[in-house]
Amino acid sequence: MVPEQEIQWIAAVTAAACALPGVFLVLRRMSLMSDAISHAILLGIVLAFFVTENIASPLLVLAAALTGVLTVSLVEVLNRTHLVKEDAAIGLVFPALFSVGVILISRYAGNVHLDVDAVLLGELAFAPFNRLVVGGTDLGPRTLWLMGVVLLLNAGFILAFYKELKLTTFDAALAGALGFAPGLIHYLFMTLVSVTAVGAFDAVGSVLVVALMIAPPASAYLLTDRLPRMIGLSMGLGVVSALAGYWMSYLLDVSIAGSMATMTGVVFLLVFLLAPERGLLAIARRRARQRWEFAQTMLAIHLLNHEGSPDAAEECREAHLHEHLRWQNDFAHRVVRGAEKTGLLTRAGDDRLALTERGRTAAREAVGMGVAG
Repeated sequence: MVPEQEIQWIAAVTAAACALPGVFLVLRRMSLMSDAISHAILLGIVLAFFVTENIASPLLVLAAALTGVLTVSLVEVLNRTHLVKEDAAIGLVFPALFSVGVILISRYAGNVHLDVDAVLLGELAFAPFNRLVVGGTDLGPRTLWLMGVVLLLNAGFILAFYKELKLTTFDAALAGALGFAPGLIHYLFMTLVSVTAVGAFDAVGSVLVVALMIAPPASAYLLTDRLPRMIGLSMGLGVVSALAGYWMSYLLDVSIAGSMATMTGVVFLLVFLLAPERGLLAIARRRARQRWEFAQTMLAIHLLNHEGSPDAAEECREAHLHEHLRWQNDFAHRVVRGAEKTGLLTRAGDDRLALTERGRTAAREAVGMGVAG
């Protein structure tokens, strides 16, 4: 494959791998934890580099993963004191660990590929040059293999512990009562998040790790209520965002990671606006429809109250709605037309409004005077 294709493969696999644990982070309301871990692991990487003096050592991955678990543990310790809420605990822990890592880099690793820009944004353009060679055979970019393994690990973990993850995510108390050890599942899951963040850290940087873990699952959450479908949509939206971001960076000659992060936001914005049930436009349409339905019900109740009264001939005319219901004439006309179309009322020969049986039943139900029949 040419480097451009390899970059896209790395981006797609990384997006899919990050989306899998991201679904449960979003559902557990722990989205900020991905930000904490993706930044805090820098300290583990730096400390392991000081020991090994080899940027390619697997000990860096191990140390970073352990730092991620340490971050989760410190947040839990602070949260359990009940003196600090979880979001505040995250805000206290990860800036402290991340800032120590940044200080160590700037002071002792200035000549090594551990600069702050690479840490934050990564550089996918260089990923194809770091090759995996076994027995003299070039097997492709090392990052692609690494993220492929992480993707399989995430998928395997979710398949193996799907029931436990689902139960502890939606009802941890019930999970504990049934003997599922929600604490153990939580730490295993957060270890998985740490490993995923570490794997993606070198190629895409901490900013894109957070974007790929949270934005696609958050978008999928607006599109479905079913967990399996949400997992699939998250992976699909993540891959689409990553590939769209690559071509955006290619056309504009800008940062690949920055473009991908931007596209995750663009995709979320589109879903936020256009989702069939939960999008802003759908909500606005639903509220408008409910407004008209409520107005038509109020009109039916008004007509029902005046049925059979001596003043019914006058009070049940459209011209009198402005006075009795405080409606503008145009609004009243539209409500009457809508009620006619839905079969709630009809117009008599003298332009008087009369309830149909359907309208009479709806009015009685609305005021609790009867039941549909």
